[in-house]
Amino acid sequence: MELLMLENFIDGRFLPCHSYIDSYDPSTGEVYCKVPDSGKEEIEAAVEAARKAFPSWSSRSPQERSQVLNRLANLLEQSLEELAQAESKDQGKTLTMARTIDIPRSVQNFRFFASSILHHTTESTQMDHLGCLHYTVRTPVGIAGLISPWNLPLYLLTWKIAPAIAAGNTVIAKPSELTSVTAWMLCKFLNKAGVPPGVVNIVFGTGPKVGEALVTHPEVPLISFTGSQPTAERITQLSAPFCKKLSLELGGKNPAIIFEDANLEDCIPATVRSSFANQGEICLCTSRIFVQRSIYNEFLKRFVEATRKWKVGIPSDPSASMGALISKAHLEKVRSYIKKARAEGAQILCGEGVDRLSLPPRNQVGYFMLPTVITDIKDESCCMKEEIFGPVTCVVPFDSEEEVIRRANNVKYGLAATVWSGHVGRIHRVAQKLQSGLVWTNCWLIRELNLPFGGMKYSGIGREGAKDSHDFFTEIKTITVKY
Repeated sequence: MELLMLENFIDGRFLPCHSYIDSYDPSTGEVYCKVPDSGKEEIEAAVEAARKAFPSWSSRSPQERSQVLNRLANLLEQSLEELAQAESKDQGKTLTMARTIDIPRSVQNFRFFASSILHHTTESTQMDHLGCLHYTVRTPVGIAGLISPWNLPLYLLTWKIAPAIAAGNTVIAKPSELTSVTAWMLCKFLNKAGVPPGVVNIVFGTGPKVGEALVTHPEVPLISFTGSQPTAERITQLSAPFCKKLSLELGGKNPAIIFEDANLEDCIPATVRSSFANQGEICLCTSRIFVQRSIYNEFLKRFVEATRKWKVGIPSDPSASMGALISKAHLEKVRSYIKKARAEGAQILCGEGVDRLSLPPRNQVGYFMLPTVITDIKDESCCMKEEIFGPVTCVVPFDSEEEVIRRANNVKYGLAATVWSGHVGRIHRVAQKLQSGLVWTNCWLIRELNLPFGGMKYSGIGREGAKDSHDFFTEIKTITVKY
């Protein structure tokens, strides 16, 4: 099989690299792609292109930039199936998920910011006694450095590119070296959509080489990063001498709180999905389930039964609920948490080491794992404290509302939470007391893109959404006119 060879996209052109990294098909463990192993040289070229393109692009009207974003959305939509196939193969997720969630949302990201850029307003105030008028304007920051993760590759890359260029910035994007194919495919549409050369540059490679070159470049004043907390710490340290604007979205250890009056008919399938969707490789996935003691045994029985029906299969299988994890190293990391839980005396009710995984011969060395449910585990266990980022969830009982709020908040993260109850007053009380940037009640992952997205504590800095992204990708200036 001929390997796919990716190239960097700088100043509107594809450019080869001096060296390349192997990229693996997670479902087979085979190398199928070569990704550029870029560094300072490629970042310098991208900065030069982005600097040259900025004056013209930033001076275009919001309406003109909106038209370009809409054309880009149309081109992605026309290639939806091709992109979905590539995303599924590159990341290990099911083709169904790529087809129905990842690629449609990537299209929506461009359409959403193409629309929202037309509706932002600024402020003004008069001081008649001094004969002054004050007003504000928002101007693009300049060159935006965008670093996106491997779990929702095109979905999260476009969530950064769209608002950045809509606001008039030029960008240098670094996708994950583990999942670079759809970013490379996106490059093919940029010129066709009318994105001028240098406005969007995509440079592939690893964090330590190309990521650090981007973060430390003095002419890149802004970094938007989605990924792990240790990497965010490194970005913060490296960017501090330059006083860069930072947006950091860093994952979580998300609780689901299930009260005794919850509707289990809705709650159980939704909580299976919130625990194991995309192999548990979503920062919003549920990894701690607190169930009120009076319904704990019933919930656990039904939840395990439903989990065992959550089929693990090859990504192209339309009946599969879950595909392969991203890499061999990540699979081993996730499995190590199961070993630690066993060593602590916890019970593994289903999944890893309990049930048998059935796969075709070619896929038996792929990075697959069954959805796994852990019980009899202490709140202080690493499985209850650390982000596993795989198909693993812990189910524990609680007694009172005050107790469960305290326990749910007793982690360093604060990204998302879900609350299941039929009591409206309780829903509002608990939602307000949870230290989470997002709280879903009696549902999960229903997003309103206009509203802020982001976390508290170690789950990050900043928010994204219509107004929030616009504010981040622009600088505000106050102008006073004496009349």
